[in-house]
Amino acid sequence: MAASETLADHLLALEIALQSREVRGSEQKLRELLDPEFREFGRSGLAYTFEDIVTRLVAEIGPDNTSISDFSATMLSDTIALATYRGTRVNDDGNRLFANRSSIWRLDPDGKWRMVFHQGTASKP
Repeated sequence: MAASETLADHLLALEIALQSREVRGSEQKLRELLDPEFREFGRSGLAYTFEDIVTRLVAEIGPDNTSISDFSATMLSDTIALATYRGTRVNDDGNRLFANRSSIWRLDPDGKWRMVFHQGTASKP
């Protein structure tokens, strides 16, 4: 994280990276951003482990089709942060799906933030 960059800016950049085809298609990049203890409760209601999500994301095809708005980050401890935002995804058929999203990020001893938990809850436009 650059000295002039705020925590919110840094975590937003990481969240955006995780939405990009470049990162989602790279097992190595996913393993750099997701903690091995990672868990997710998806917008679909399904639960995913670290290995589940890495396998699913690497296998995805298609363009980047998500956006993030109303982003905020709050420190929960010296090494744990909560990020919340509204996500919008455009399906191949043009339909838009909305979700309230939250992520818990942990600062590792090596100075890198890694996501340990993510949840998406379906919401209205």
